[in-house]
Amino acid sequence: MAYDPEMDKVLKKWKCDETGLVISINRYGDGKPKVQIGPRILLKKDGTERAPVKAGRLTIEDVMWLFDIIDEVKEEMTNLVGPE
Repeated sequence: MAYDPEMDKVLKKWKCDETGLVISINRYGDGKPKVQIGPRILLKKDGTERAPVKAGRLTIEDVMWLFDIIDEVKEEMTNLVGPE
Protein backbone atom coordinates (compact mmCIF):
# COMPACT_ATOMS: atom_id res chain seq x y z
CA MET A 1 0.00 0.00 0.00
CA ALA A 2 1.41 3.38 -1.02
CA TYR A 3 1.59 6.36 1.31
CA ASP A 4 -1.53 8.55 1.08
CA PRO A 5 -1.07 12.11 2.41
CA GLU A 6 -4.85 12.42 2.84
CA MET A 7 -4.71 9.72 5.54
CA ASP A 8 -1.92 11.46 7.51
CA LYS A 9 -3.49 13.75 10.12
CA VAL A 10 -1.94 16.12 12.69
CA LEU A 11 -4.16 15.90 15.78
CA LYS A 12 -2.33 18.40 18.01
CA LYS A 13 0.83 20.49 17.57
CA TRP A 14 3.15 22.54 19.80
CA LYS A 15 5.94 24.84 18.59
CA CYS A 16 8.78 26.28 20.65
CA ASP A 17 9.06 29.96 19.73
CA GLU A 18 12.68 30.11 20.90
CA THR A 19 14.12 27.17 18.95
CA GLY A 20 11.50 26.42 16.28
CA LEU A 21 11.14 22.80 17.42
CA VAL A 22 7.74 21.27 16.69
CA ILE A 23 6.18 18.42 18.68
CA SER A 24 3.00 16.91 17.28
CA ILE A 25 0.57 14.05 17.74
CA ASN A 26 -0.18 12.40 14.41
CA ARG A 27 -2.36 9.57 13.18
CA TYR A 28 -2.15 7.73 9.88
CA GLY A 29 -5.49 6.30 8.82
CA ASP A 30 -7.04 4.23 11.60
CA GLY A 31 -3.70 3.70 13.36
CA LYS A 32 -2.88 4.70 16.90
CA PRO A 33 -1.86 8.31 17.50
CA LYS A 34 1.90 8.77 17.89
CA VAL A 35 4.14 11.61 19.05
CA GLN A 36 6.54 13.09 16.51
CA ILE A 37 9.53 15.22 17.52
CA GLY A 38 10.39 17.60 14.71
CA PRO A 39 10.68 19.22 12.32
CA ARG A 40 12.30 22.45 13.32
CA ILE A 41 10.87 25.60 11.71
CA LEU A 42 13.30 28.50 11.86
CA LEU A 43 12.68 32.11 10.97
CA LYS A 44 14.35 34.15 8.24
CA LYS A 45 15.79 37.55 9.08
CA ASP A 46 12.62 39.20 7.74
CA GLY A 47 10.53 37.18 10.24
CA THR A 48 8.97 34.74 7.78
CA GLU A 49 9.29 30.99 8.25
CA ARG A 50 11.95 29.01 6.40
CA ALA A 51 11.28 25.55 5.04
CA PRO A 52 11.09 22.92 7.82
CA VAL A 53 14.31 21.04 8.63
CA LYS A 54 15.04 17.91 10.65
CA ALA A 55 14.94 18.39 14.40
CA GLY A 56 18.40 16.90 14.78
CA ARG A 57 19.99 16.92 18.19
CA LEU A 58 18.10 18.72 20.94
CA THR A 59 19.59 21.67 22.78
CA ILE A 60 19.08 22.30 26.49
CA GLU A 61 16.45 24.90 25.48
CA ASP A 62 14.60 22.21 23.51
CA VAL A 63 14.78 19.78 26.44
CA MET A 64 13.56 22.36 28.96
CA TRP A 65 10.65 23.32 26.69
CA LEU A 66 9.75 19.66 26.15
CA PHE A 67 9.89 19.12 29.91
CA ASP A 68 7.47 22.06 30.37
CA ILE A 69 4.88 20.69 27.91
CA ILE A 70 5.29 16.92 28.45
CA ASP A 71 2.32 16.65 30.84
CA GLU A 72 0.08 18.34 28.27
CA VAL A 73 1.37 15.98 25.55
CA LYS A 74 0.76 12.99 27.84
CA GLU A 75 -2.78 14.18 28.64
CA GLU A 76 -3.62 14.65 24.94
CA MET A 77 -2.27 11.19 24.10
CA THR A 78 -4.25 9.63 26.95
CA ASN A 79 -7.43 11.33 25.76
CA LEU A 80 -6.84 10.05 22.23
CA VAL A 81 -5.86 6.45 22.96
CA GLY A 82 -6.97 5.88 26.54
CA PRO A 83 -4.85 4.34 29.28
CA GLU A 84 -2.97 1.17 28.33
